[in-house]
Amino acid sequence: MFIKDLFAISPQPTYDLQLEAGNIYEHVNKFYSALEPDYREQIPSKILRRMGKAVRMGVGAGLPLINRNKKLDGIIIGSANGGLEDCILFLNQIVDFNEGVLTPTNFVQSTPNALAGQLSIMSCNTGYNMTHVNGSLAFENALLDAQLFLEENIDDSTLLVGAVDEISPYNYNIDLLAGRFKSTPVSNRELLNTNSTGSVCGEGATMFIVSNSSNEALVEVVDVAQITTTKFEQLIQLSSNLLNKHSISLGKNDLLILGKNGDNRTDHWYNVFSDLYPQAPFLYYKNLCGEYRTSSAFACYFAVQIISGKLDRISGMFSQIPELPNYTLIYNHFDGERHGLILLRKVDKNSTVKN
Repeated sequence: MFIKDLFAISPQPTYDLQLEAGNIYEHVNKFYSALEPDYREQIPSKILRRMGKAVRMGVGAGLPLINRNKKLDGIIIGSANGGLEDCILFLNQIVDFNEGVLTPTNFVQSTPNALAGQLSIMSCNTGYNMTHVNGSLAFENALLDAQLFLEENIDDSTLLVGAVDEISPYNYNIDLLAGRFKSTPVSNRELLNTNSTGSVCGEGATMFIVSNSSNEALVEVVDVAQITTTKFEQLIQLSSNLLNKHSISLGKNDLLILGKNGDNRTDHWYNVFSDLYPQAPFLYYKNLCGEYRTSSAFACYFAVQIISGKLDRISGMFSQIPELPNYTLIYNHFDGERHGLILLRKVDKNSTVKN
């Protein structure tokens, strides 16, 4: 499976490629909100004003790719919570109006599959349409679904695959009470150096055009793996099996991208990979986007831009960026329980093959 195009709306200026130009946005807050474009250029105002934030960000990230890639065979989205804010508004209406006549807008916008449906309607796409709501492994499951779809199709096929999650006051407060987030503002430049519990909440929408043909591809998605465990040994075995399956040994020309988030209770999981592959340089990414359940989609965007040579201007913040790494392994976990691995490979521009 090959990534051919991508777009991200995140707490960094990715929608206009200012991050790639070397401009890192510094957040000093209890949460890192997404920097959003002017959606009116692509979404009609009468539709835009009815959209919740998650749907708005997802449509804003997906439509540019759809406009640049007209032939799509399907849309696959991963989301941990969907439009949770609109869901709460709808549930409150049930109470306020005593289960009477309710506006359907909040209900329609709150379901997790609202984004995939909205993109399908706006692009008149009648192909495969699926939303994966698997918590912190939703994006990994969306990638696996896309991989299976493309393997089953002999002809050249193209999909829009992505993930979206928003900062909702309701789920933010619940996670804050559960100890997942820090209680005081933290700069994203200092986040990973804090020796305290909790991280900082983030949000974003990241979309990719994937295909089973390598023509004009940026990166190959070699494989995806996931596991729910609290045992280091099982995670190590999963990683070893993934790399051995493809006869890969990570070295100095490869890269690890790890989801360290500044929580001193769980960041030690990432030491497993820096210890397993000591020759491979590694980077962290949550100091750019914050912690949210589908942040691995942003990590994938981050990795593709590095492999494509488009992020060399921010090397001052990341001292270990190798020049166009051959293989990139992304590892992220949530609560030290749900672990996801995504293995990427630089595409040989001189070859044309199908996955």
